[in-house]
Amino acid sequence: MRDIAHFVNGQALVGTSGRFGDVFNPNTGEVQARVQLATDAELDAAVQAAAAAQIGWAQTNPQRRARVMFEFKRLIERDMNSLAEILSSEHGKVIADSKGDIQRGLEVIEFACGIPHILKGEYTEGAGPGIDVYSMRQPLGVCAGITPFNFPAMIPMWMFGISIAVGNTFILKPSEKDPTVPVKLAELMMEAGAPAGVLNVVHGDKSAVDAILTHPLIRAVSFVGSSDIAHYVYQTGTAHGKRVQAMGGAKNHGIVLPDADLDQVVKDLSGAAFGSAGERCMALPVVVPVGKATADELRERMVAEIETLQVGISSDPAAHYGPVVSAAHRDKIADYIRIGVEEGAELVVDGRDFSLQGFEKGFFIGPSLFDGVKKGMKTYQEEIFGPVLQIVRAESFEEALSLPSEHQYGNGVAIFTRNGRAAREFASRVNVGMVGINVPIPVPVAYHTFGGWKRSAFGDTNQHGVEGVKFYTKVKTITARWPEGEVEDSAFVIPTMK
Repeated sequence: MRDIAHFVNGQALVGTSGRFGDVFNPNTGEVQARVQLATDAELDAAVQAAAAAQIGWAQTNPQRRARVMFEFKRLIERDMNSLAEILSSEHGKVIADSKGDIQRGLEVIEFACGIPHILKGEYTEGAGPGIDVYSMRQPLGVCAGITPFNFPAMIPMWMFGISIAVGNTFILKPSEKDPTVPVKLAELMMEAGAPAGVLNVVHGDKSAVDAILTHPLIRAVSFVGSSDIAHYVYQTGTAHGKRVQAMGGAKNHGIVLPDADLDQVVKDLSGAAFGSAGERCMALPVVVPVGKATADELRERMVAEIETLQVGISSDPAAHYGPVVSAAHRDKIADYIRIGVEEGAELVVDGRDFSLQGFEKGFFIGPSLFDGVKKGMKTYQEEIFGPVLQIVRAESFEEALSLPSEHQYGNGVAIFTRNGRAAREFASRVNVGMVGINVPIPVPVAYHTFGGWKRSAFGDTNQHGVEGVKFYTKVKTITARWPEGEVEDSAFVIPTMK
């Protein structure tokens, strides 16, 4: 049995807790490794190593830090195939999707390569008589990231890439379901030239999360996961004086107007709803066709499209998607399907009985399609996080607009139409953080910023882009005067720039 250790201060740290989490191969259902779960002392050892390394790393000039990022990028590209294979073997997503997972994280590393320019402050000459004012952005110190199972490469790189580039050191607590790739990333960061202690990986469960949220030396915490836990992380972290960004759940809608190109819509919906077995926070699990004719035709086409989908093992190049991450998660998805039927929605396609020959013990579930879903239903209000597409019919543009706007989640939304005015109005009015116009998964590029609204995000600063730089830095503003001649009298009032 392979044991997955922590990575602290540039080397493997063998845990002493005696507690382990099972790491499955979702294709076969077999346990392939054990991941060590940290004690509070082991978490503290990582923090102390990060704190010791941070002083020198912050004093390293930004250009040299950027060179480490350039080299890290090269090493990731060198090892892309092997990293994708490891990722797929623990998560279950197909190899092409795993490469996309890595690549989208790598794009944030590319953004971080430009950190010398991004960190430049502001300068005002002559703000007052002989007085100049300027600002600088400085690192916070030790930062931490708590990441989910569904993107074990992308989301860690979203967090630590910018944090490290600006001069912080980092503690990564990845999901215990697929922890090997995060450790590989830390090893590659050391190979790229980062000093020991700059990037540390500590595995654990809730006790490790609580240790991160309460540790006095950790200045900022970034989190991605379910909304309930995101709320807990935000409340606990901020109560202990930390800066926190906590991204939660989602229920992304796709609005289909009558003039939409249905050929393209169906292909887009298929990938967005069923890709990666629906285990994406930017998946599109709800489609809202406007008008009966649009809904009827869309349903008919989706049924035909679903019949073409191939579910297979993650290494099968012909598979559209693979197994879900665990048996428990598969059972949870199946239970939501059962609840949907009991609530009165029409189950048009039922994927619960899917079984892959030769891999009967794998965590597979077929694509499912509901019609007649109503906004009061539990299955509509909650995130299923599986290959389940729900049709919610709307009679008008206004009704369709209200559905994502009034939902508890506000992560992403898409509208499909040829009408520029309708798309523009929708984008302006919808109460959701990220909007796609004829784009089914509107994840912003790395130099913009990622973040939802309402219960999809807690905190006021988004992931990556300039917002990410703001989150991982603090602003210092200097007012300077270099007097000449006689000493002036003391001033007993607040200075003004007359």
